[in-house]
Formats: sequence, structure tokens, C-alpha cells
Amino acid sequence: MKRQSARLDDIWVGVNFWSRAGGPRMWRSYDPEVVSEELAVMRAHGMTVTRSFFYWPDFMPTPDTLDEQLVARYADFLDRHQALGMRTIPTFIVGHMSGQNWDPAWRQGRDLFGDVWFVARQAWYVRELTARFKDHPAVAAWLLTNEVPIYGDQRTRGVGTLDHEQVASWAQILIDAVRAGGGTQPVSIGDGAWGVEVTGNDNGFRVRELAGLVDFLGPHVYRMETDPVRQHLGAAFVCELLDLGGKPVIMEEFGLTSDYTSEANAAHYYRQVLHNTLLAGASGWLTWNNTDYDDLWQDEPYRHHPFEMHFGLVDAAGRPKAQALEVRDFAALIERVDLARCSRPDARAALVVSSYLESGYPFTHPQDATVVFDVCRQAYVAAREADLAVGVAREKDGIPDDCLLYLLPSAKQLTAPGWRALLERARDGATVYASWFAGEHAYQRGSWWPGLDAMFGVRKQSRYGLVEPITGDRVTLTMTAALGDLKAGDELVFPVAGNANARSYLPVEPDGAQVLALDDAGRPALLRHSVGAGWMVLATYPFEYMAAITPNVNPEPTWRLYRALARASGVDEPVSFDTPLVSAALMRHEDGRVFVWCVSQAGTEVKAAPAVRSGTLRDEHGAPVSVVELPPYGVRVLELA
Repeated sequence: MKRQSARLDDIWVGVNFWSRAGGPRMWRSYDPEVVSEELAVMRAHGMTVTRSFFYWPDFMPTPDTLDEQLVARYADFLDRHQALGMRTIPTFIVGHMSGQNWDPAWRQGRDLFGDVWFVARQAWYVRELTARFKDHPAVAAWLLTNEVPIYGDQRTRGVGTLDHEQVASWAQILIDAVRAGGGTQPVSIGDGAWGVEVTGNDNGFRVRELAGLVDFLGPHVYRMETDPVRQHLGAAFVCELLDLGGKPVIMEEFGLTSDYTSEANAAHYYRQVLHNTLLAGASGWLTWNNTDYDDLWQDEPYRHHPFEMHFGLVDAAGRPKAQALEVRDFAALIERVDLARCSRPDARAALVVSSYLESGYPFTHPQDATVVFDVCRQAYVAAREADLAVGVAREKDGIPDDCLLYLLPSAKQLTAPGWRALLERARDGATVYASWFAGEHAYQRGSWWPGLDAMFGVRKQSRYGLVEPITGDRVTLTMTAALGDLKAGDELVFPVAGNANARSYLPVEPDGAQVLALDDAGRPALLRHSVGAGWMVLATYPFEYMAAITPNVNPEPTWRLYRALARASGVDEPVSFDTPLVSAALMRHEDGRVFVWCVSQAGTEVKAAPAVRSGTLRDEHGAPVSVVELPPYGVRVLELA
């Protein structure tokens, strides 16, 4: 299975930029010497691209004029980039920023997307600014907006869903304005990639529709989690979900405020996000943001969102924080491995994402969509802990036929054609694993699996309208037969969680299936059924769901189950670790070199001996490596010779 590999012409490592001399209003009090100083610090730390912003109320004071003084200051800003060998991505419609929305004074409540006159004025503004700067060598790309779903939704519609057709039409008009202004550089929207295809919530900005219009997709990721590993891999999973339309994925915004964390932990977070999103297919990184704003404490938005003052890589005194050093080291690594000519190996294991995430089928519950994200992200975590290179297989796009293992985690719903496709994959020789899940709510509670008994070689013993509750805080699986590297007698202990609907299991009796594991009460909990040349494997507990809603749970035993399934299916990764605390992932250079990322999820120093199927691991100096030593949450890149 092919995985995300599309890229722009260059690998971007950079930062979202507001000068400390003004923040969003920097163009009113533009200080060119301060700007040069700030850019020089970024350049010294490996950053060659900024994302910059036309603050809309200032740049367009009337419906048919630009502020020429500010336009001239932006031209100087571009010249200062060029002098340092840097480029920038201008962002046009900046009505939202850092916890506040601002309108042009002449908007007068007009609909951002549906008022034809107002859309025409936006298009004029975009076209005119593009025409001014289209030939400047410091312009790397264009962005239509900054987080316009927040600006548009709150300012024009209140809480609710925007019309997706209107949104796509608005985007097309503004992109056409860039091209009409002579802009030939890549263009995207700046919407954060928060569409239904990622979140399960339809905000009107549907990624599939917009992917056909833009040159790259730009997620903005600021997740708050209850588990460190989910936190470190959350942005990576979003990148995996954005393998849509063959468009490059650029981490357009990510970062943290120093008011929320220590500097050491901030550095850990940056390191993890940078490397894990690279391994998930991202090919550009723009952190939020360049500097702190202590002198702007009386100004909006910092007056009422004071934590927004301290997202900088550099503090207000000009000192680079530890996270700036992480970006510097990451940029140096990208250059060392020549990332622009590297790609991810094809995947032999697929993580199946139910189409209920994004399709909005009639008479379904909103939780049927959002829970798909939760369980699939947890399954992605377990797969990474097992060193599996998994591809994201969206049911909506069809189940690929070139994998040896298909993982369907805690799935209440899949369409009937989706189930038939998985059954065909098993008949053709693959292993299909599915874990049962009743869902989080009581509407049509139960798994919508047609022909479950025949598919999995069981007789279900469930009762209509009722669930079989899981008692206790843990469930222990005891293997009764070997599976991959799991032996009879091995035990896996899983956390139990969920409400009265979800905290339940499926009682079954084998009817042709082999029982692989029993639960605490001696009931079948893992069964394997021979189908054609392959296998259908049933877990009667929603392991991934229960882990997904449990704080501080990872690593939990699903990684061992996935590794055993992979090995039993013939998926044998070239490099692996016998601990979930260190994961291995590969990147292949087009000249034949293979680089191995070793990523630690341990909060202390760790030593781990990698198992190498063929060849030898060597460090950057060519010395063989038999034990990988990593600092807390550390990353090391070796070469497989």
C-alpha cells in the first residue's frame, strides 16, 4: 500500500511570524531593524521560511483601497527575507488571530462566504496584493486565510455548520484571484484542515473538496490529551488522515505556550511532533511562533489571552528557547539525510478507517463519527509501538488489495460493501482483524456487522436490546494457542473503560473458529477463522476504544496483539524493538540508503537492542550500533547498511 509521499519543490522548515514590535499590528509600528534581527535568529536556527500575515483591517481600510504605506512596509519585509536567503508565505484574510476576531471597519455584518459583493471585495484584495508581490523571489507560496473556520463560523453564522458547497465556491474564487493577480506559487487555504474527514465534525471545510483546489494541505494541531503517547503521536495521525488527493501535507501550525509547560518538556513536545509527523508523511513545518510578546500585555488579544504572549521560539529578551534548538537540530538532520529525496516504504499492514467518520449516513448519531477518530488514533499508537508501518485505508476510498494485514479497531459500523471487501481480502490470503464494539450511545446499540457468525466462525450469544457488561477495571486475555510471537499461556492485561453502552463485550461460542485466547471467566475473547487462503480474527472486546478513553494508558497490550498478528500474517518489519517504549520507522533514499528513526516514548533514559532482519545499523560516523541509547523522549536516526 502506497503512503503519503507528495511534496512541494522544497522542504520547508520555518515559523509563523509576527514581530515583537507590534504583534498583529506590527505593520502600524513597523521596525525594520527589529524585524531583521528576528529573522536572523530564525535563520541561525535552520529556519528558511516564515508564514506572514496581512492584518486585514489595516491593509484594506475601505472596500476598494489598500493602505499603500503598509504595502511598502511589507515590500521591505520581503527584501529583508531575501537578504538572509529566506522566503515567506503571505496570508491574506487575517480576521482571526490568537483568540480574537477582527473585521474590516466596512464589513457591517456581511456574510463572509455568501454575500456576493463581500466575496468580490475579498477577491479584489487578494488579486491586488498578489499582483504587487508575485515576482518577488522571497514569496514561497500563498495562503488565503488564517483559521477562517473560526472567523467565518463565529462572525457570520454563530455556532453551526457552514454550507460546504458555498465554502468550496468561495475558496475557488479566491484561488482564482491569486492566479488572476499573476501568482504562480503554490496556494492553500489556511483553514487548519479541521474538516469532517479528520475530526468527524462537518465544519463546511471538507478536505476532499478543497484538496482538488489547493497545492498543499496545512493542518493546525494544538491537541490537549490525557496520555503522553497519544499527545506525541496525535499530529502524526492527523497527517496520516490527510493522505487525500495526493497533495503534500505541511504542518502549517503547531506549538505551545511556555505558560503551560516547562522548557524541557516544551523541547520534548517539539522533538516528538517534528519527527513523528515526518514519519507520517509531512514535508514542511511552520511552528507557532517566532517570538514572545511581553511588551504587548495591554494590547488585544494578549490582554485577555495572556498565554498567547509566550508561544515564541525566542523569549522577549531575544534568548532562543530549548524548542528553538530542537528546530535547529531537526533542520540539520533533514539536510544530512537529504529528506527531499527520501520516501516512506510501502505498507503491508492497513489501518481501516470506517466511512462513518466522514459520510454522514442518514439516521446515525454524531458520536458514530467522532469515535472513529478516537479508536483509529489509538490503533495507530499501538501499531507504532509495534514498529508496524501501517497505511491508512479509508473505507470510503475502497479497501486496498495489496496488504497482508488489515486492522479494524473497535468498529461499531462499516458498510456492507466494506465488509464484503474485507472478506475478499481474507479469502485472497490476508489476515483481517476486527474488534467488537457496541458504540457509545443507545441508538441502534450493537455492532452493525452483517453475517458476523459466518464471517468469524462463531455463534453470538448476545441478547436484543441488552449488552453484556464488563465488570472490573481490567480484562486479562490468556493465550490458548500460539499467534505470531505470542505463545500459549501468555497473558495480556487490558484496561477497562466506557459508559454503560460501550463497556461491554460480545459473548460467542466457536462454530468453526479456533479459540486463540480466553478472558478471565474462561470465555472466548480472541478467535481465528479460516476463510479461503486467509483468516478472519475476532476480538470480542473493544480494546482500542477502552484504551482510547483511558488516561495515561500507553503503552497498553494492543501493541503486542498487533505485532503477533503482523508476524502471523507475514509482515516482518526490517527493524524492531522488543519494547513499546522505543519505536522504529524507516525512510528510503532514492540512492538506496535506508535511514531508521528510533523514537523513545520513555520519560527517562532508555537503552534498547534493535532486532535487525538483515544488515547492520550504523551511526552517522559509520560505526555499528547494537544498542540504541536515548535520552528522555529522544530521537536518533541510524542507517541500515
